[in-house]
Amino acid sequence: MRRRISMLAGAAVLSLTLAACGGSGSSPSADEANPAEATGEVGVFTWWADGSEKAGLDALVKIFNDQYPDLKFDNLAVAGGAGSQAKSVLAAQLQAGNPPDSFQAHAGAELQDYIVADQLEDLSSFYESEDLTSVFPKDLLDRLTVDGKIYSVPSNIHRANVVWANVEVLEKAGLDPEKPPADLDEWFAAMDKIKATGVTPLAVAGTWTQVQLFENIMLATLGAEGYNGLWDGSTDWSSAEVTKGIENYKKALSYTNSDRNTLSDWGPATQLVEDGSAAYNVMGDWAEAKFQQDGMVAGEDYVYFPTPGTEGVFDFLADSFTLPAGAPNPAGAKAWLKTISSVEGQEAFNAAKGSIPARTDVPTDNFSEYQKSAIEDFSSDTIVSSLAHGAAVPISWLNELSTAVSKFEGTGDVDALQKSAASIAEKFSQ
Repeated sequence: MRRRISMLAGAAVLSLTLAACGGSGSSPSADEANPAEATGEVGVFTWWADGSEKAGLDALVKIFNDQYPDLKFDNLAVAGGAGSQAKSVLAAQLQAGNPPDSFQAHAGAELQDYIVADQLEDLSSFYESEDLTSVFPKDLLDRLTVDGKIYSVPSNIHRANVVWANVEVLEKAGLDPEKPPADLDEWFAAMDKIKATGVTPLAVAGTWTQVQLFENIMLATLGAEGYNGLWDGSTDWSSAEVTKGIENYKKALSYTNSDRNTLSDWGPATQLVEDGSAAYNVMGDWAEAKFQQDGMVAGEDYVYFPTPGTEGVFDFLADSFTLPAGAPNPAGAKAWLKTISSVEGQEAFNAAKGSIPARTDVPTDNFSEYQKSAIEDFSSDTIVSSLAHGAAVPISWLNELSTAVSKFEGTGDVDALQKSAASIAEKFSQ
């Protein structure tokens, strides 16, 4: 029986520090592994454990089983949206020298800690053999490449700056669902009207969903260039513009549900919009899959639009999969990577997940109108990287900033959050 991911990893589970597990990023066995000769089990670690996310994984596994009938998929999923719990469990397993055959990670800066710790195989040759550089967009390839190498294969592209809204709630507040607010000031004014009807204006859940709201408000306040500057050092965290962004975030929080920290994940917050208990939810487009799965009709039951103030900007993240150093079945891992990067795999997965394919040659006939609009927007909008979902900064930076944002939810101390964020940025920019 293969080694399984354990939730009982002791104190190490609580640490997000990714220490080296003793593997080598240039393992000959991994380089020579041939997916056509793969046998046995393939252990894949994700945080897609339930709901619409599990439906997406199931669709992908079905394609994998069809393409590789001699391999057995071993589901090592750990529940928790955005990988909030899964990443700490994974870190402990990697440190213990017990990697899965492949694990889910967000494309972008999130991979840096794993790369520095020498825990990932270079997949550049896999990209060449599968001709992936000709079917993945340049904006995506640029975000996947680190020092000329690529360490993960994306299964999709998600958008994080989307507002989902209940049509009936908006209409009862005298708002036109077809005319979204143009900026934050208009949005706050709309939420004042909703609040007056006795309905919660904005649904949010625990820490990572609050961090996603924070990034959206900062993006709307600073614009794409100013937002990017928070992560590359060109925007001063101590500036008046950042102060304004945090003040806007504080105001946005004032419209949210009082039980936000008791909600287990993004699903219950989105459910508040479905039920009409809340008007808006800022959530990635995995919410589209939930709305569809629950029988909601776009334009009738719900509407969607970019977070006010971010029109023309696409807040990017992508679920991707890796080949860990020391993987028990590297040939099987490569078979999994071939499936998720195939046309068939990406079509089935994204139709169920609400996201859009990483490949540009995937048929979209079975995709929702939202997904078709997202494909168009990704090709024309300014692309920025999501903070909450690991595209903008490494896990270690995100972890510390998430703690500061979580503390702010209780204190509302703008100056303290700004100073903490500035200090964290300085620490990780050195």
